[in-house]
Amino acid sequence: MDSSPSSPPVTAQPNTALGISLKIVSVVFFVGMQTCIKAAGPEVPPGEIVFFRSFFALVPVAAYLGWLGILKTAFVTNDLLGHVWRGIVGVTSMGLGFFALTRLPYPEFVAISYASALLTVVFAAIFLREVVRSYRWTAVIVGLAGVFVVSAPKLTILGSGFGNAETSGVVIALAAAAVGAVAAIQVRRLVRTERTATIVLYFSIMCSAIALLSIFFGWKVPTRMEATYLVAAGLCGGMGQLLLTGCYRYADASTIAPFEYSSLILAIGVGVFLFDETISLTTIIGSLIVIGAGVFIIYREHQLGIERNKARRVTTPNG
Repeated sequence: MDSSPSSPPVTAQPNTALGISLKIVSVVFFVGMQTCIKAAGPEVPPGEIVFFRSFFALVPVAAYLGWLGILKTAFVTNDLLGHVWRGIVGVTSMGLGFFALTRLPYPEFVAISYASALLTVVFAAIFLREVVRSYRWTAVIVGLAGVFVVSAPKLTILGSGFGNAETSGVVIALAAAAVGAVAAIQVRRLVRTERTATIVLYFSIMCSAIALLSIFFGWKVPTRMEATYLVAAGLCGGMGQLLLTGCYRYADASTIAPFEYSSLILAIGVGVFLFDETISLTTIIGSLIVIGAGVFIIYREHQLGIERNKARRVTTPNG
């Protein structure tokens, strides 16, 4: 999906079934967003797509924050420059991703986008000095190998070069995944001082403002159908972000995260039935490898969390 969640403290009564349900519905909305973008077609410039996606996402986000009575306070920030940087990285990731989405079969795009979570582990070790042990490094390597299995058939650079739409789509999708991992690292930094509502609100505002600058590089006047798809993409993106944020209030991230991979099932259905795409064997095999590696990383994170909690209980003196 197109944004990295920041998990707020679980202040609501834990309800695993509700948390999982919200996660799955958020995936449906994000798939709806991407389906609308793909349906709008490659003729719409990526910067224009990012603007519509970000600006109209503000409608459900602002309405929800207003309903909660926290819209005004959500603007209060301790790290404005951090939000600007998050916006720049987010616009770049979305723009690259939307470009790739309109040039690749949908399931292949989704499978390659899973590389972002794997690269986040790598970047967290490099930039945040997080401890990553051999099990997770092995899972990352295996997962990236799966991404290569999906990508390799399209990487015909020596033959047809970047003029081939699918070849350029794969390269740009990989770049989008890498930049998306950088965005995830920035979110991890922001959550140390910023509230979730503030991060979500500023992200949409910053992306809208930055993407609007791309109008100087040439936008097209969208047809009525293209405009409908673009507005719908923004509304779906905003709803998906709200549901994604909400799901972490009711269940742990390690419980919620594996359901992200349900997007591939939906992507296959959308690709086959709406866009008349065929699913290659390499896409299926590579996707299974990537998903297996991702689930293992989530499992290891869960196990390490249990171990850390046990250690805290042992070292905490009794009252």
